[in-house]
Amino acid sequence: MPAHPTPPIALDAANTRAHFNTAVVGVDEQLFAKLQATGAAVDTAAATRVEASRDWWPLIMTRASSAQIGQIASVVVTPTTTEQVSAVVRICNENHIPVTAAAGRSGVVGGSIPLFGGVVLNLCGLAQIRSVDVISGIVDVDAGMFGDVFEDELQSDYGLTVGHWPQSIALSTIGGWLACRGAGQLSNRYGKIEDIVIGLDVVLADGTVVHTGGHARQSAGPDLTQLFVGSEGTFGVITGARLRARSVATANHSSAWGFPTFEAGADACRRIIQRGSAPAALRLYDAAEADRNWGTGDVAVLLAFDEGDQATVDASTTITREECASATTLDVELVAKWFSHRNDVSALEALISRGYMVDTMELTVSWTDLPTLYPAVRDAIAATPGVIASTAHLSHSYSDGACLYFTFAGKAPIEGPDAIEEMYLAAWNAGTTTALANGGSLSHHHGIGLNRARFMSAAHGEGATAVLHAIKNSLDPNGILNPGKLGLPTSFGDVPIGFGSNG
Repeated sequence: MPAHPTPPIALDAANTRAHFNTAVVGVDEQLFAKLQATGAAVDTAAATRVEASRDWWPLIMTRASSAQIGQIASVVVTPTTTEQVSAVVRICNENHIPVTAAAGRSGVVGGSIPLFGGVVLNLCGLAQIRSVDVISGIVDVDAGMFGDVFEDELQSDYGLTVGHWPQSIALSTIGGWLACRGAGQLSNRYGKIEDIVIGLDVVLADGTVVHTGGHARQSAGPDLTQLFVGSEGTFGVITGARLRARSVATANHSSAWGFPTFEAGADACRRIIQRGSAPAALRLYDAAEADRNWGTGDVAVLLAFDEGDQATVDASTTITREECASATTLDVELVAKWFSHRNDVSALEALISRGYMVDTMELTVSWTDLPTLYPAVRDAIAATPGVIASTAHLSHSYSDGACLYFTFAGKAPIEGPDAIEEMYLAAWNAGTTTALANGGSLSHHHGIGLNRARFMSAAHGEGATAVLHAIKNSLDPNGILNPGKLGLPTSFGDVPIGFGSNG
């Protein structure tokens, strides 16, 4: 049986209404019958539509106390095969019905909100490992399979792992990882999802099924697999994937280090990664965040963990020890504590339920620009009226730069969800514009969705933005696929004020 999404926060579905005042496309009886004829399950019950229309976007979670979500789908369709997905999407395209692909709905940027109603295409019914090539290390899997279920089966039945372990692994699916270009916590060893995937099954807006990739490497024109990875359901609906898998690790090693400054710790991460054999995880916390988590005082804390073959682990351990020689050795139990809580997302609901605004902003920056960007973004967010904490950690390292993960929280000066939303938008505007001005990217692994759509043009520039729009128009001329996201134009109506590409 397929797993099911985890609701982000308690909600009275029977009395829930939409927060955004967008034009909603309905589904009449004739279209309902056509959708049923595909063989997919079709559900119009209010409770089903409400639950399928929300994700873990913190802003909308703050509206739960007012019985609001972003928008509500007109119908939820749950296929169990790629052929059914194709038939459903074809019908919607012919009738100009918006389609929002969704599964685990663990995204935190509003990417799976059906902004203009229509159909939520629930892909949780596509939830099986299709085949495994143990010799080549390739697993063919449905897009709707939840991450923890997938890894449990892959490891227990085949002795393999994909190694993609995001904090949301029990809340998210393979298709969601791919749609948002996700990252696992051990990506230094296994790569981000775009490094792991070698091929996709994708349903286009007209119902055409496309199979991409399939080879270790090839030179056969542009890489079509990467065209759809990160497109967040706006170019096509991902229904299956071929992923690289490796043998389950037989050795591991942990260490913890204290640095006088965050910048000093980041430079140690740079030196380690640039020597070519980095630990699976290098997580550097600034002093404020480390002390909040572990009571470590006024030091930046670096947690290092590696797994794999013993010889490989020994090599990365030696390099880490050499590059951290000037740091203070900390209790290795800190790594164990991180592991024990790394997938815990309960704190978000608890704080939001008490009236706090809490969110995270992750982005990449070059090693050269990191010392300038880190304090600039941290302080820009902190300067937002109502924000009471703004901290950061370094979560992923590359030879040319790193991912910085900013965590911020606040309480609006006056009560009410409207005040929280105003503070939320101000914090995001301040942090993002500061990041872009200091050499940062727009996102590392959370994606764009609705929350970051307004920054897409600034992040990409006029020329690249035009290319994205041209691809969208070519693959989805009627604009039915996840309209209103990625800052792409839509014909279904206006994107909510403050979130549109020109907001």
